[in-house]
Amino acid sequence: MRTAIWLYLFSFVAVFDLHAQYPILTPFAVSIGAAPSFIGLMMGMYSLTHLPGNIIAGYSVDRYGSRFFIVMSLLLAGGILLLQSRVTDPWQLLTLRSISGFVLAFLSPACMAMLARITSDQLKQGKLMAGNGLVHTLASVVSPAAGALLVAKVGFEQAFYLLGWILIGTALCAYFFIREASAKPMPGDTSQPGQLTGSSPAAISKPQEEQDHGSTQAATAAPSMPWLVYSLPVAMSCAQGILSFELPLMAGSSAGVMTTGLLFSVISLGALFTLSLLFLNKLSPYARTLWGALGLALTFFAIAINIPLPLYILLFAAGMAKGIIYPALSSLLIQLSGGTRYGRMFSILSVAFSIGAFLGPMIAGQIRESISPYYIAFLSLMLAVILLPMHTFRTSSAPTRITS
Repeated sequence: MRTAIWLYLFSFVAVFDLHAQYPILTPFAVSIGAAPSFIGLMMGMYSLTHLPGNIIAGYSVDRYGSRFFIVMSLLLAGGILLLQSRVTDPWQLLTLRSISGFVLAFLSPACMAMLARITSDQLKQGKLMAGNGLVHTLASVVSPAAGALLVAKVGFEQAFYLLGWILIGTALCAYFFIREASAKPMPGDTSQPGQLTGSSPAAISKPQEEQDHGSTQAATAAPSMPWLVYSLPVAMSCAQGILSFELPLMAGSSAGVMTTGLLFSVISLGALFTLSLLFLNKLSPYARTLWGALGLALTFFAIAINIPLPLYILLFAAGMAKGIIYPALSSLLIQLSGGTRYGRMFSILSVAFSIGAFLGPMIAGQIRESISPYYIAFLSLMLAVILLPMHTFRTSSAPTRITS
């Protein structure tokens, strides 16, 4: 558990550093002459360059471990921020953000795989994922407002310079204090079908069936990638990308960077609220994922139709839904993995997040003059809500095919 504590500490610093940039990137890009459509391209390219890094990370983390990739990702990202503090042209910013997207693509799969390897008990793994979500949320609560305040005090250049050195210092600490966790196969007797009520009992019962029916049928019964489940992270990151693009523009010059930072902090406060409800971890990961996604979709619909409620209340509700979904989705994927291929499972999760994060701001930058981009966020989330039960239907019929 010492590894988990150190990992939480460094994750807090890294997430704080990265989320502090959210409210200041768009105003910074505008200050050096970038148009809204170019800002959408810049945010999309950051996510697009995540894709090759996520794919490489999936196989590399399983083969070489997580520690090297955590250290190098943080170190290189800090160096890029130092260069970013000297940017004077939008195309320079686009180039650096694209490179940053690639190097940071290794961080999330490496951290999640290391956490999953600490224990083979599914309940403890779920608690570790919930703790990871709590740490990320605590960092993201204060970081947007802190980033905005930092810019107000010292300006864009010094803010990026300071954030870069924080990442470099975190990378050096990670090198000395994080130790690789050995992968532990998930024992068959710890996987109870009732733990995934309404989701994928086949994925839980397969390890036991493999022991009963021999090695040939064990290969046939190996858990497949839950591709339909990955539609949800695509939709979530698309919606988040739209929100990250729209909020700074909605605030405008009259409200300024500080208000934008506070609005992002409100989202994180909502997530912190639901993450603090520890009894939710006892509920089915599938049910939490499904109902949280539905709640998030309805929240974006309320924003799109300009429901007569203050924006901060709607953002708080969106954060509450995200606080339910993120740890539940990680626990669901761990259960569906059968206790193996953690690196690949979480790298594909990061790929899905990257695809959505690329599409969100790109679409928002093109259509915001004719239609509210929040409608796109709502539709993408509702599509994911429809597709998620389809995976359950497919996997629940798998044992019949295997044993026939």
